[in-house]
Amino acid sequence: MELWYTEKQTDHFGITAKIKQTLVEEQTDFQHLAIIDTVEFGRMLVLDGMVMTTIKDEFVYHEMVAHPVLHTHPNPKHVLVVGGGDGGVIREVLKHPEVEKAVLVEIDGKVIEYSKKYLPEIAGELNNPRVEVIVNDGYMHIHENKNTYDVIMVDSTEPVGPAVQLFEKGFYQGIYDALKEDGIFVAQTDNPWFKGDLIQKVNQDVKEIFPIVKVYQANIPTYPSGLWTFTMGSKTVDPLNIDENNIPELPTKYYTPRLHKAVFALPRFVEDLVNPK
Repeated sequence: MELWYTEKQTDHFGITAKIKQTLVEEQTDFQHLAIIDTVEFGRMLVLDGMVMTTIKDEFVYHEMVAHPVLHTHPNPKHVLVVGGGDGGVIREVLKHPEVEKAVLVEIDGKVIEYSKKYLPEIAGELNNPRVEVIVNDGYMHIHENKNTYDVIMVDSTEPVGPAVQLFEKGFYQGIYDALKEDGIFVAQTDNPWFKGDLIQKVNQDVKEIFPIVKVYQANIPTYPSGLWTFTMGSKTVDPLNIDENNIPELPTKYYTPRLHKAVFALPRFVEDLVNPK
């Protein structure tokens, strides 16, 4: 008998993958968690019925959260990752030798525990001495640590369950206050095919707080529609003013110095969302 997992991405559309086995399934204190082994994409982390990451395509998301912002900031020594308990963003952050300390604040300790066990390729740097792992509410951590971080990365699920408050204007104001005077933040902001209204709202909220706001994109096949956006808010530095010739080559699979500016070139229908006429 064949077993298939289907993520219902909208009321009328979904993606499906053939399953080898279910490695873990648990209702945590915050969400339903499963790790399944699929034929096409390998081991897959699923939270509340949504694909968070897979062994095959995880590098795209994790690289694109970390590297554009870290190559924009002039000297990112102290970095915060909100969410991201699978450890993939932390792994990419640590490729930057100038980062002295990376703090991960994940509300659900079970995500960390099971990622270490079943997704070691992704979570392998969570025990690095440059990393501090805190199991707590990222929203509260932001508001309790003012003027602390050079870069803040929000690696959240979609705005459901415990992640709802991570898409609110008050959270972005808290991020602004938690950043130093030249600080930059980035957040994943979903896809323009199904969540255009979300992208538009986040962009408007962030523009009311940060003087420089840019949206960029990447292709992630297991995420809804495959086209994914990220929103960067900066206090002083424009990512488009960075000289790509000064960006060092890192061991990446998606991000390159030549891609740094290119990802900010948006299709017109996405441009219309972030810069409505």
